Amino acid sequence: MDTTQTPTNSTALVHENVHGTADETNKLTLWERFSFGTAHCVTNLLLRVVGLSGLYRFGRLFGTIEWLINYKRRRRFRRALQRVLNRRPSASDRRRETREFFCRTRCDKLFYLIIDCLPHDKIASLLNVENHELLASSLEGGRGVYLAMSHHGPHHVMGALLVASGYKTAAVRDRNEGGIRRYVQGRIDRKHSASHRMRVIFADAYPREIYRCFREGYILGSAMDISRVRNPNQQVEEVTIFGEKRAFLSGPLKIAARSRTPVLQAFIKAESHFRYTLSIVEQLIQPAAIKGDEDAIIRNAMQTYATNVEKQLQATPSLLARI
Repeated sequence: MDTTQTPTNSTALVHENVHGTADETNKLTLWERFSFGTAHCVTNLLLRVVGLSGLYRFGRLFGTIEWLINYKRRRRFRRALQRVLNRRPSASDRRRETREFFCRTRCDKLFYLIIDCLPHDKIASLLNVENHELLASSLEGGRGVYLAMSHHGPHHVMGALLVASGYKTAAVRDRNEGGIRRYVQGRIDRKHSASHRMRVIFADAYPREIYRCFREGYILGSAMDISRVRNPNQQVEEVTIFGEKRAFLSGPLKIAARSRTPVLQAFIKAESHFRYTLSIVEQLIQPAAIKGDEDAIIRNAMQTYATNVEKQLQATPSLLARI
């Protein structure tokens, strides 16, 4: 696919943050190193024996077995599915979406676990950007792009794919990252050169890091649909979603508006055989249109964002992550 950045020769994703080094960020316990290291060795062996397509089929089989035996998680997903659809789903719909949820999440984890073992060109070939023209034209202004994401889909996988495809990429993330992310990041940092970096800005860092990313032309993404406000200093906007009022993060959106950075909403779609699509839905804020009441523009953009999240999940319930 065509990109607006110059492709690099490394898939390395190195964290740059104002509160510590990559080594500090990626510290693991002895148990984490052992368990993830064992899983990585087994998965890499499967990759060498059956190839990427065979590994994908194994992931689907593994996910199906989990779906059959993990009744507690099945029940949680069923409750979340009913809440999203705002109706009682049929038995066939429930089985189909629940099984797809288990298979998708298992395949995402398998792919991310061995992403450091894949050639650069192979990783880049697995990414498709839907509505790529809008992303390319938005980057032409030289002020970067803010991708308004949601907590649905494998963000770390998408970050790796974007970096491998040559995009200058940054992300705003919670400091309390999961063990698998820290393990894989540590492997990538050790294995590859740091000629290209994905910046990870922790949510409790200073806003100037986000301003800097926009000035330097980065694609910066973060999820605004938080489940609770952890920090009283976080800026939020109340929206209506699934028939209830929720407070979503508005801080990065306001920074983008003040930086005259285009704001695009996007979703991550997992396709078959470890192919992923970054679906650009629409432009929430156009820099040229920011005139007059900035707060009203932000409110409208936030409600449009929430409505799009609702539509996306109702159309593809297996994308649900928080159950």
